[in-house]
Amino acid sequence: MKVSLKTLGPGLLFAGAAIGVSHLVQSTRAGADFGLGLIWALILVNLFKYPFFQFGPRYATATGESLLEGYQKLGKGVLIVYFLLTFATMFTIQTAVTIVSAGLASCLFGDFVSIEIWTVIVLLVCLALLLIGKYNFLDRLMKFIIITLTISTIAAVGFAFFNDSPTLSLIQVLPKNSVEITFLIAFMGWMPAPLDISIWHSLWAIEKQKTVNTFSPKTALFDFNVGFFGAIVLGLAFMGLGALVMFHSNETFSGSASLFANQLLSMYTKSLGPWAYVFIGIAAFTTMFSTTLTTLDASPRAMAKTSELLLKKPIKNAYLFWILLLTIGSSIIFFCFASEMGFLIQIATILSFLTAPFYAIINYILISSKHTPREWRPSKGLHILSVLGIIFLIAFSIWYLVY
Repeated sequence: MKVSLKTLGPGLLFAGAAIGVSHLVQSTRAGADFGLGLIWALILVNLFKYPFFQFGPRYATATGESLLEGYQKLGKGVLIVYFLLTFATMFTIQTAVTIVSAGLASCLFGDFVSIEIWTVIVLLVCLALLLIGKYNFLDRLMKFIIITLTISTIAAVGFAFFNDSPTLSLIQVLPKNSVEITFLIAFMGWMPAPLDISIWHSLWAIEKQKTVNTFSPKTALFDFNVGFFGAIVLGLAFMGLGALVMFHSNETFSGSASLFANQLLSMYTKSLGPWAYVFIGIAAFTTMFSTTLTTLDASPRAMAKTSELLLKKPIKNAYLFWILLLTIGSSIIFFCFASEMGFLIQIATILSFLTAPFYAIINYILISSKHTPREWRPSKGLHILSVLGIIFLIAFSIWYLVY
């Protein structure tokens, strides 16, 4: 199997979508509040979500169709449930990631306009990039963004460690009270990402196959692993940054986007020196811009395809309709809840965790069924991990709801 940077693509888009609020906000806060005590949660949730993310590119490249066509084969009801879940969550998710991006843009490029205007600017820039450049441009741009993000984040962690040479404890902790448990569920809900990103990944894999004929299932799985394990490394890096700079600082994050961004950058600068502003600023903004860009592409792409499958006919300009609807809807929600960034993020992440069992079960049933070529069905080990993952996700959801 010959792999080059040109061959990679959907896996990096997965990383771009995943490395966002879960890393910059949730992982940093986990480090600030618990030190390195939640490494167990980060590793465990990534382990148990792994198969269900992997089934997206596996199914798409093995069959030539996205998970959405597969859902339709399992029954129209499955597709309807997906449509309703996505419509109920996509505006909140898009608003949550865009708010953080706008707050960071305001800090880095100047607050000469209000945070509301910055939000509109970020959305319009992303909209223009997607409508003009389409998938191919997104594919190329994401390679640059992920490389920039990785270098700046790893550099920031290195400087933070060698600047103070702190003693960090690896003792793991289990959150106890309701506030801590709510945070744990939110943290795991988007770590490394919501499970419905597997559907986005399958759609990106189909697009990639149109331009790269050699994008086979083996190549797709390698590409996925690069993005997935890269997201884990950067999740640990942001947790480490939170632990190195903020643990025991008695600082609490604001729910306002602009205040949160200022807090984040000023705390690093105060602790590490003025140089940190550039590294952390670049890492933070590229993190959130990549997420804003990929989510603005993926949700409309998925909803357009779902609409066509449900109506059983092509819909002219379906992608354009959904991307404009998402842009306008997210802007309206933002103007109504601009000061409630923390609340919006918490709603979005918890909803993602509570819906995870649905996506896990459906993906597992589809990849194990007659609709997937036999040679690309899961191995025995992957079957076992999938079952354990489903049990884990259901158990944690019940624990949260009961508690």
